[in-house]
Amino acid sequence: MANDILKSLLREYEQKKINAELNLEERKKNMYSLFPRLLEIDTELSSLGINSAKAILNNPENSSEYYKKLNIKISKLKDEKKNILLKNGYPADFFTPVYECNNCKDTGYVVDNNFNTSMCSCLKQKLLDISFNKSIMYGLKKENFDNFNENYFSDEVDLSKYKFNISPRKNILNIKNQCINFIKNFDNLESKNLLFTGATGLR
Repeated sequence: MANDILKSLLREYEQKKINAELNLEERKKNMYSLFPRLLEIDTELSSLGINSAKAILNNPENSSEYYKKLNIKISKLKDEKKNILLKNGYPADFFTPVYECNNCKDTGYVVDNNFNTSMCSCLKQKLLDISFNKSIMYGLKKENFDNFNENYFSDEVDLSKYKFNISPRKNILNIKNQCINFIKNFDNLESKNLLFTGATGLR
C-alpha cells in the first residue's frame, strides 16, 4: 500500500516536472518572437558547448587556454541575454523552469555534495499528509503541544499514590520535553524511539 502511494506521488512529480519544462519552452518561444537576439544567443551557446567538446578532444594540449577563452565568450553571451531580459522588464531567471519545489526540481529527491540521494522534504510532507488524512488523528489541530495545559496535573508529590518522587505535573512536563526532543531529532538515526503504554482507550 505504501509503495503504491509513493509510486502514485512520483508519477505526479514527473508530470509536474514535465509541465514546468513545457511551460518554459512556451515562454522561450514567445520571447524569441519578441526578441530574436535571444534565440541567436541561445543557439550560439548550444553550438559553443558542442564545438568546445570536439575541440578539446581533438587538441587536448591546448584545452586549458581554449577553455579560458570559451568561458569568457559564454559569460559575455549570458550577460547580454540577462541585460535584454532586464531592460524589457523580465527577471534575469526568466529562462529558468518554475518548479513547485526548487530543492528537488520536482523530482522528489535531492542529491548532496557527496552525490548521496535522499527524499526531499516536500515528498516527505506529502507522504505525511496522506498518512495523517487516513489516520484517526483528526483532532490534532486542537490536541497539540500549543494547547497543552500542565495545570490539569497535580503539583503534589506523593510517592505512595503516584509511584514517583516528583509531582504528576513535573512528570508530564518531562514527558512533554522528551516528545518535543524526539520530534526535533526525528531524522537522526542515533535518536531513541518512544514507547507509549497504557490501558486500551487511553490517550
